[in-house]
Amino acid sequence: MEGKKVRVRFAPSPTGALHIGGARTAYFNWLFARKTGGRFILRIDDTDKSRSTEESYRKILEGLRWLGLNWDEGPEVGGPFGPYRQSERQSFYEKEFNRLLSEDKIYPCFCTPEQLEEDRKEAIAKGEAPRYAGRCARLTKEEQRERLARGEPHVYRLRSPKEGTTIVHDLVRGDVIFDNREIDDFIIWKANGTPTYHFASCIDDALMEITHIIRAEEHLSNTPRHIALFHALGAPVPHFAHVPMILAPDRSKLSKRHGATSVEEYREAGILPEALINYLLLLGFTPANGEEILSREEAVSSFELEKVTKHSAIYDIKKLEWFNAQYLHHMPETELMERVWPKLEERGWAQADPTPEKIAWIRRMIRLAQERSNSIDDLVERLTYYFQPIDAYDQKGVKKYFAQENVPDLLERAADALREAEPFLASRIETLYRRLIDTWQIKGGELIHPTRLAISGVTVGPGLFDLMELLGREECQKRMRQAAIRLRNKTEGAGI
Repeated sequence: MEGKKVRVRFAPSPTGALHIGGARTAYFNWLFARKTGGRFILRIDDTDKSRSTEESYRKILEGLRWLGLNWDEGPEVGGPFGPYRQSERQSFYEKEFNRLLSEDKIYPCFCTPEQLEEDRKEAIAKGEAPRYAGRCARLTKEEQRERLARGEPHVYRLRSPKEGTTIVHDLVRGDVIFDNREIDDFIIWKANGTPTYHFASCIDDALMEITHIIRAEEHLSNTPRHIALFHALGAPVPHFAHVPMILAPDRSKLSKRHGATSVEEYREAGILPEALINYLLLLGFTPANGEEILSREEAVSSFELEKVTKHSAIYDIKKLEWFNAQYLHHMPETELMERVWPKLEERGWAQADPTPEKIAWIRRMIRLAQERSNSIDDLVERLTYYFQPIDAYDQKGVKKYFAQENVPDLLERAADALREAEPFLASRIETLYRRLIDTWQIKGGELIHPTRLAISGVTVGPGLFDLMELLGREECQKRMRQAAIRLRNKTEGAGI
């Protein structure tokens, strides 16, 4: 296999959404292909027809495209080794099955579930690992023919090596040695006439000339079986690299209870693809220069399979949110508008054909919220008070800034004074407020903080005077007077 052009594959089963663990595996394959000038192949392993769905298939493709992981061969792209969905490759599997059968490398097994369970219990009682006892491997050709003629239910097993060892030369973990006595004659062909995952996968890897198999470490235990299959098929054994598992902070298996686990969920939550793909790189790999924020090009140039860590990677949602904030804060304004606008339309805050004035207004409020936001959804949420009336106030803010008896009076007097700010621009509003503070002989915070809480319902946000300019004079006056009324009527349960 030395000297051959690198060919790697990502082969998900369409039985659910694209998990971040799968996305990380896909990204490592993509990086290796781009680093070596090789080919990145997408293959859909949908032999399990009972669990595979067209919806999951579409979501996998959409998720990879959203992450920017373009494939060189595969569904909707084509290539010289298609089709790239296993459900469309039955003829390939049947051809190899018949060849191995004619070479006596596989044999029919008629063992019932009851017999196999008996063998399992017997092995456990002896302190041995449960594995197929090899009962049907000893049947003569005549006995096989007779039982097949009687129509007995059966599967087919591979005659696996029984002596010596199988060495997996793993590019991440080094040499991993397996005792061949622990590899039983495993099933490669099911009773319904379809291949098992192992058989179909190895045939496709051989026919598609895959040179490197980069996958999660949970598949390492299957690798001796796959090597046995490659030998039986007379195919070159690819190089293997088993990347570490992604675990939750408590080192348990990552699951829904730890938060979002699928690419689709992160997309819906406003996580940027650039941030997610950057974070996935660091789950098991550390660039030589120690940098954390890397462009796609920098990731390609720095990636080395041999430097992927052996130990499990710990998932940290806070770290992902930090990455997301970094990318969001530095996103060009035009691109940010393109990503935010559809979410504004979903909430009814933006029209399909807005006026230039409306676009400029929204553009400015987005720019003000950009630096304080951690995600697109967070940014959109911070725009709520521009579009909706205030129906509740931050309770900590109420206790801190609405507690003084003179606050209703200050808010009403300041609301009346806003008519003096002409034009109603941030600079004019600030000048007015500074004059009021001096005239009334109060501290700046005594007016500024209650005003912010009254017009936005929260205690933090963009500069107060920028916020007031965007809301407009009448809306600010209305909200400040409303807050004053509620404060005066709070004993009557008016919402403060």
